[in-house]
Amino acid sequence: MTTSASWVDRDAAVVWHGFTQMATFADNCPVIVDRAEGHYLIDVAGRRYLDAISSLWVNTLGHRVAELDQAIIDQLGRVAHSTMLGNGNAVVVELAEALSAVVPVADPHFLFAADGAAAVEQAVKMAFQYWVNRGTPRSTYLAFGQAYHGDTVGSLSVGAAGFGTDLFDPLRFPVLRAPGFTSDPDLDTACALIEAHQGELAAVIVEPLVQGAGGMQTAPPSSFHRLGAACRANDVLLIADEVATGFGRTGSLFACEQCDLWPDLLCLGKGITGGYLPMSATVATGRVFDAFLGPPERTFSHGHSYGGNALAAAAALRHLQLLAEWNVLDNVAARAAQLAELLDRQIAADPAVAAIRQRGLMCGVELATPGADSRWGSRVAQACTRRGVLIRPLGDVVVVMPPLTITDDEIRLIIDVLHEAIAEVSHR
Repeated sequence: MTTSASWVDRDAAVVWHGFTQMATFADNCPVIVDRAEGHYLIDVAGRRYLDAISSLWVNTLGHRVAELDQAIIDQLGRVAHSTMLGNGNAVVVELAEALSAVVPVADPHFLFAADGAAAVEQAVKMAFQYWVNRGTPRSTYLAFGQAYHGDTVGSLSVGAAGFGTDLFDPLRFPVLRAPGFTSDPDLDTACALIEAHQGELAAVIVEPLVQGAGGMQTAPPSSFHRLGAACRANDVLLIADEVATGFGRTGSLFACEQCDLWPDLLCLGKGITGGYLPMSATVATGRVFDAFLGPPERTFSHGHSYGGNALAAAAALRHLQLLAEWNVLDNVAARAAQLAELLDRQIAADPAVAAIRQRGLMCGVELATPGADSRWGSRVAQACTRRGVLIRPLGDVVVVMPPLTITDDEIRLIIDVLHEAIAEVSHR
């Protein structure tokens, strides 16, 4: 069984894909990847696809990067994994030291996990226990409409409703909910809620600059600076979820930098290893960390078996070095400007397009769909895939999020294909 169709059949018989209706899995032309080269994925039939969503926002430098491959090979010669519960690992220490020099967190301390939702879950629990350890318990959180922070129960709770997760609403704990960026880009309501509920708020959680899974909703940097100032003035912890925005996506290494925002807890994931291995981190300030020091009852009783995996740490450390050595952020600036210009020239005026939202190399093209059941987003994605560009929509928002090392010609290919796909689906 070597054809693409037979591989799809084999997949459907044994694999359960997340956020995928398996009854129609085979009908949506899934790509079964066999290998990769640079910015391209190659399927089992040998067809190439430009990875224009960075393998769900995790890939930064492309696939099969020789330096990252070698870092993992070298680490295999030392140790693949050892527990971080009560013990340490040299490469994890080296990674934490390197990250401590660049994260927008004062006196940072790192608790590693395997994915972004786990990093958020850790942050939510840390914020709760911080106040317990101080002797002034607080258990309320302020979060935003349109937010998405992951699919564990805690991260679902601080995330907004929707995303197909409404079924689990009975499991979610209640939170104070400020309007999303679309209806209140100045975050005025959130700042007012912080002042009104300061004595009960354990933390505020926000995605700086861009609400990714919420449809690439954006707000200006000054709004987040004001939010941080409101948290400080009212002694409320601030959690910045940079799982999607971190490691260069918005044009700076971390979105918080553009906002002059210094959170108490910072959540990292996705691009931390360049898309090579699962890893995430919750970064706590020294102020938060110190509240857990002392007698046994102050211990943070949380940790994962594979948290701080040595292979992932080796990849993450070399990835961080390559971002600097290759001047990757310079390419992000150039390609983001090119992307904005091409979107304006070829996509924005299309009557089938309702809006375009972009920060760096994070972009969402919202389609002006004729009806809720038109499925324009998925149909445009399939039309792009047929043309050799791989994307995944968020409802009727088509996401363009290529690797940070994307080239001039590849940006042009993405926009040309997207233009053709929208025309095909809207029957122009």
